[in-house]
Amino acid sequence: MYDNVTYEGGIHALQYQSGMSIHPGGKTALGMLGLSHYLEFSQKLVTLFGGGKEKLPSWFTSTDWGTTINYHATSFLPTEMGLTNISLKKFSIQISNETRAIMECLYLVPDEQDLVECFQFMESINKVRPIVVQKLLEACTSIKVKRLFLYLAEKANHSWLQHLDLEKIDLGKGKRSIVKDGAYNSKYQITVSKELEENDQRNL
Repeated sequence: MYDNVTYEGGIHALQYQSGMSIHPGGKTALGMLGLSHYLEFSQKLVTLFGGGKEKLPSWFTSTDWGTTINYHATSFLPTEMGLTNISLKKFSIQISNETRAIMECLYLVPDEQDLVECFQFMESINKVRPIVVQKLLEACTSIKVKRLFLYLAEKANHSWLQHLDLEKIDLGKGKRSIVKDGAYNSKYQITVSKELEENDQRNL
């Protein structure tokens, strides 16, 4: 591998040369935004998201970026929504903004992302614009993600939550079991971690 060749450079090529929507998302984006001080600056695992039909090209997957790439092709959110531009040393790339990044984390719950850690992420986004959150929640097609997002936002006692129009957000019907052997929350009809449902947020 050549010196100074980073996965961010590969992402820049995908976005600006190939016109793809593949971008750093989830926990990786939160770390790049500096919203979670306990995240390692240089992560050994990089999470990327792209559209449901987008595949990483062979030149990207065959390159040794010095890190493990975890790619998810999904259409649960529109590819053009909830992205923000960040400047690096020699170029810029698009990554998920804080709201979309947390939704992407929730998309990976419980198999690849811990729900309690998602709550810690949620606590860090207290300055988001309600209109941005509203649009993402309305556009999101994952019932699980929407219910968990609102549940965690309420648990974090965010003031912006009261400015959302929940009647415009489709939360589906029926119960959803997110975590096995968890605790049931009747308002959002989800089974979540007992640590979240039974303990006060200050003890998490």
